[in-house]
Amino acid sequence: MRRLPLIGVAALSVSLLAVPAQAAAAAAPDISVANVKAHLTQLQSIATANGGNRAHGRPGYLASVTYVKNLLDAAGFTTTQQSFTYNGATGYNLIADWPGGDTSDTLMIGGHLDSVTAGPGINDNGSGSAGILEVALQVSRTGFQPGRHLRFAWWGAEELGLRGSTAYVNSLSSAQKAAITGYLNFDMIGSPNPGYFLYDGDNSDGTGAGPGPAGSAQIEQTLAAYFTSIGVATRGTDFDGRSDYGPFISAGIPAGGIFTGAEGTKTSAQVALWGGTATRFDPCYHASCDTTSNINDTALDRNSDAIAYSVWTLAAGTPAGSTVWADDLETATSWTRGTADTATAGLFERGNPAATSSSGVATQLDAAASGSNALITGATAGSSAGANDLDGGISSLTGPSVTLPSSGTLTLSWSWYLAHLNNATSADYLRVRIVSGSTTTTLATLTGAASNRAAAWAAATANLSSYAGQTVRIQVEAADAGTASLVEAAVDNLKIVQS
Repeated sequence: MRRLPLIGVAALSVSLLAVPAQAAAAAAPDISVANVKAHLTQLQSIATANGGNRAHGRPGYLASVTYVKNLLDAAGFTTTQQSFTYNGATGYNLIADWPGGDTSDTLMIGGHLDSVTAGPGINDNGSGSAGILEVALQVSRTGFQPGRHLRFAWWGAEELGLRGSTAYVNSLSSAQKAAITGYLNFDMIGSPNPGYFLYDGDNSDGTGAGPGPAGSAQIEQTLAAYFTSIGVATRGTDFDGRSDYGPFISAGIPAGGIFTGAEGTKTSAQVALWGGTATRFDPCYHASCDTTSNINDTALDRNSDAIAYSVWTLAAGTPAGSTVWADDLETATSWTRGTADTATAGLFERGNPAATSSSGVATQLDAAASGSNALITGATAGSSAGANDLDGGISSLTGPSVTLPSSGTLTLSWSWYLAHLNNATSADYLRVRIVSGSTTTTLATLTGAASNRAAAWAAATANLSSYAGQTVRIQVEAADAGTASLVEAAVDNLKIVQS
């Protein structure tokens, strides 16, 4: 990770009570930390044999590329060694494509392979490189065939200013950029005094550069769900330009990832949260002592498993199949308002949203997820951001009746966002629900918090196979717990597919 001023981070404030599950997704494998550490031992040996580092333009870097490439070639990946020039030296990116999947819907997973000249770079970023490598090898070992195309990458010259990843993104046509629908970045995942930071895709922390491109929130939520499942708290870290997600988000590609800390000092509150000491996350950052002794095995193990979980979950994609029902909200259909709703203003409606913002936070986007219309809380802007937002309680809309097929995998997909200012509470929410007979079940929930959260469209899916053969209705519901909260919500592009 290249050196830049470290921006402070706050608590991750979004609670995804029911994370949208990818339909028919295979369970992610457990990644052997022993295998990951074996790759780190090889990278250490390469550095030791080549002047003590694996830096851009030095023989240790090319030997590192060769080591990774040989393993991937043997595992059945299609590899490309892309060259670029910086500071008069030739650098290399290694790109590895796993055959299969929809190449117009590519999930990319990357991290930088180079070190600084001062040392072997085992945490920065041998750790991310080795974790990604072992996940890629597990893709091969398990014969994983997801709906999305998988592409792994190891970048050169990150330590000199993201040179390799920038060269790669700049080499792509507009169509090739559009085909990369998500980028996961893993840079420093085994710091010896670790924190557990996730890139703040939805800007729920309300600091720094703002949210990532639409879809970044889903990546953050997916990683957060994994850590929740193992009982490890996470905190957000800003898209501050320190690592190789930079050129991807500049190109409008959704991104996310994990970071365990660099030269910053762990606070007493973070020590209480994660253990360790109130010292630097990595005392050997950019130093000769960044060796295989500079790794926290527990963090490396957890984060390698988190990489696998995010790949297996996000790569599943929406299965190909026949459309059972779809509503892009461009024409009026039979959405009905809830008779028990209590909201007094900003009720859900089908409309063309107008932009609203407060204190630089976009609370309502001047765009549907596609087309012109969406289900939106108070479509018109009003005289101020708080003039036509959701107020006074619950607002809901329930869609038309849909009779589901009696067989096959049934998947509901949709786009959504929940935006609020720091006067919101955890009682504010956006839900997507399913109504079958007299029973209403929540499929997914986004929950508010006392922090600024800008509007950003994200995609989600849920498995409806348990409702096969039933007649159902889809319901969207949002709540403002009190009139003091500034809350906006939106849903678009609903579809049920049978596969």
